[in-house]
Amino acid sequence: MFELPECVNLARQINEEFEGRRVTRGRLGNSPHKFVWYNRSPEGFQRLSAGKRVGHSSARGRWIFIPLQPECVLLIGECGGRLLYHAPGSDPPERYHLRIDFDDESLMTVTTQMWGAMELHESGSELDREYVKGMRPTPVDEGFTLAYFSELIESIPAGGARSVKGLLTQNQLIPGLGNSIAQDIMFRARLHPRHALSDLGPRARKGLFDAIVGTVASVTEAGGRSDELDLYGRPGGYARLMDSRSVGRPCPVCGTPVEKISYLGGSCYLCPGCQK
Repeated sequence: MFELPECVNLARQINEEFEGRRVTRGRLGNSPHKFVWYNRSPEGFQRLSAGKRVGHSSARGRWIFIPLQPECVLLIGECGGRLLYHAPGSDPPERYHLRIDFDDESLMTVTTQMWGAMELHESGSELDREYVKGMRPTPVDEGFTLAYFSELIESIPAGGARSVKGLLTQNQLIPGLGNSIAQDIMFRARLHPRHALSDLGPRARKGLFDAIVGTVASVTEAGGRSDELDLYGRPGGYARLMDSRSVGRPCPVCGTPVEKISYLGGSCYLCPGCQK
C-alpha cells in the first residue's frame, strides 16, 4: 500500500516523465476488480481524457493528483499495487486497472491486487471527494508543527483513538501514514503501540512528533520503502527497522529480541526493551 513517502516520490517522477505530455488515449481497467473505484464509464473516461495535457502533479496523504488540462484532475489514491512508466516501444502489462497513452508513445499503467481509487474529476471537484475533503495537515506540510500536533492529541475525544498506534493509523488523523511506517515511528519514539496518549508528557510528545517527521523524511529521501516500487519498477531504498523479518532478531539499539503482537486490527513489531 502506497503511503505518504511513496506518493510524494511517485508524484515527483510523474512530473519528470509526463508533465506537458498530451494524452492520446485513456483507458479504464481491462481486468475486473470489485475493489477498484472509478467514477466514470470506460467511454466517458476515454472521451474526457483524450487530448488533455498533463500539468504539475502533487501528493497529499495517500493520494496523487495529476492535472489533465484543461478542466480535469486524475485522482489516484488509497492504492496498493504498481504505478509504472512504460518507455516508447516497451510492452505494457496485458492486464491493468488504468492505462494512459501519451503523444511520445510512452504510457503509464496502474494495477492493484488490493484496492484503490482511479477517478477523473472536474478541476476543483476532486477536493470534495471522501477522504480528500477536509484532509488534515500531513507530516510534509508547513502546518504540521509541534503546536498543531499537540492540539491534535488534545482534540481526540474520549473513546477515540486513544493510543499511540491509534493516533498513527486510525481515521487518517495524520494523513498518509499506515501500519507499515507506523512501526518505525513508534520504535524511534520508544513508545509501545498501546501507550495511552493521555500519558504523553511534553517531552514524549516532542519525541513522537520528531519521530513522525524524521521517519517520513527518511523514507521519502530513500525513494520509498524497499517493499514498494517506484514509477520505474525499482524498489525503494528504505529498509524498515521493525517488520515481519525483524521478529526474533536483536533490537538494533538494545539487543532485545523483537516481538510481534496483534493490536487494533493489525500486526505490530516492537522491541520490549525499548518500547515499554
